[in-house]
Amino acid sequence: MFDYILFDLDGTLTDPAQGITNSFIHALKFYGLPIPSYEELCKLIGPPLPYSFETTFGFPHDKAMEAVAKYREYFAVKGLFENQVYDGIPELLCSLKEKGKHLVVATSKPEEYSIRIIEHFKLSQYFDFVCGSNMDESRSKKDEVIAYALQRCGLGEGDKERVLMIGDRFHDIEGAKKNGIKSCGVLFGYGSRKELEEAGADFIAAEVYELDRLIV
Repeated sequence: MFDYILFDLDGTLTDPAQGITNSFIHALKFYGLPIPSYEELCKLIGPPLPYSFETTFGFPHDKAMEAVAKYREYFAVKGLFENQVYDGIPELLCSLKEKGKHLVVATSKPEEYSIRIIEHFKLSQYFDFVCGSNMDESRSKKDEVIAYALQRCGLGEGDKERVLMIGDRFHDIEGAKKNGIKSCGVLFGYGSRKELEEAGADFIAAEVYELDRLIV
């Protein structure tokens, strides 16, 4: 029985593919780099932005941070809302809230943007807190975000067995493990079953409707 449910945002609550891929294209064009395929760009959904620019495009840290700023030139104006809520998510959140569950967003996306997205899609009524990174990309690693979310909920070591992290990428699973909580990987986002199982997900949900039964 889980009482506190932490949800990743991108690839778990919403499908942000259009906005994120367009924002990467905007940044890469600034550097005159070839634009990867849409499928390749979608693989960048989930991890912190500096990590993606450093590992995928080989940028040194300072250049990666500059690239993040270029990415946000597009994202903050247009990409933010080039996004859609997955089918069944509002119903799931409503059901869990009615059952007395405490729901929290835990995302590597900047908290400022995350709050705007949750409010735009009229999901804020379901969440106790929206926890994300800072605009300077500090607290962007998923284990840091989860630790911050647990702190905001006032949860200690003895409460962790009541907490479940739900996300679509290995960062969500590894972040949960580092904080000593259970995790559930979802297959309707951007991570594969193989990725999630290798990261050590405690549970796997193929569809949104499976989450209600799993949590309760």
